[in-house]
Amino acid sequence: MANPNSRTALKEYCLRALGKPVIEINVDPDQVEDRIDEALQYFAQYHYDGVERVYMKYQITADDITRARSDENMTTATDVDGSTTATWKLGKNYLPVPDSVLSVIRVFDFTDKAKINLFDVRYQLRLNDLYDFSSTSILHYQMTMQHIDFLDHVLVGETPIRHNQHMNRLYLDMDWQTDVAADDYIVIEAFRKVDPETFVDVYNDMFLKKYATQLIKRQWGANLSKFNGVQMLGGVELNGGEIFQQANEEILRLEEQIQLAYELPPEYMIG
Repeated sequence: MANPNSRTALKEYCLRALGKPVIEINVDPDQVEDRIDEALQYFAQYHYDGVERVYMKYQITADDITRARSDENMTTATDVDGSTTATWKLGKNYLPVPDSVLSVIRVFDFTDKAKINLFDVRYQLRLNDLYDFSSTSILHYQMTMQHIDFLDHVLVGETPIRHNQHMNRLYLDMDWQTDVAADDYIVIEAFRKVDPETFVDVYNDMFLKKYATQLIKRQWGANLSKFNGVQMLGGVELNGGEIFQQANEEILRLEEQIQLAYELPPEYMIG
């Protein structure tokens, strides 16, 4: 199939690109699966089409709050000179996140700006200044709202967050006793891997097909490299080292190409 739409179809496409069935590809099926996994992981990590920006909601549970407030996880640390010891509380103030999440950009603030009372300055602005959009400029309103948002940022601040994709935890450094309650919702902005099993067009990506093919070719060359110089029937001589070298050069070229043309700027992936 020229346009693979599944993992099996991609594997067969790569093997045909290397010469199957005309040429025997000396790679174990498990090795092929490993190289496909490696290609998909690299594609999700560096290609802008391998991730998507998402907004995920999470409902705080009583267990989350209890864990964050717990003092059970204690440890002692000794100074460098060995003279003093201190007890540190290791953070349990985290929320579980799916392993498909690569990075968390931000968590939206917890203030409910939708509930504006009669004495709120934003209500008064809308009541007195915006009675008629056709005859009143909204420039003053926009500037005032930006100033209010700036004051909120300075006086209240944003909730500090920490995230590592290998831990599958989102740490929220806040006061879990007063800032949140059980059954509250928070909204998380993050980058998440595109699931190829759901969006099968990923398997037909031009870069992914080329990269997976070269990874399998390099594995093929590595398998044959120990037979260098061995002559087969008819005088054919195996040269796994050359196959390995050719594939390695093409892999380096593809990885340089993805960094120059397809990789997202680092600031988009860092919260």
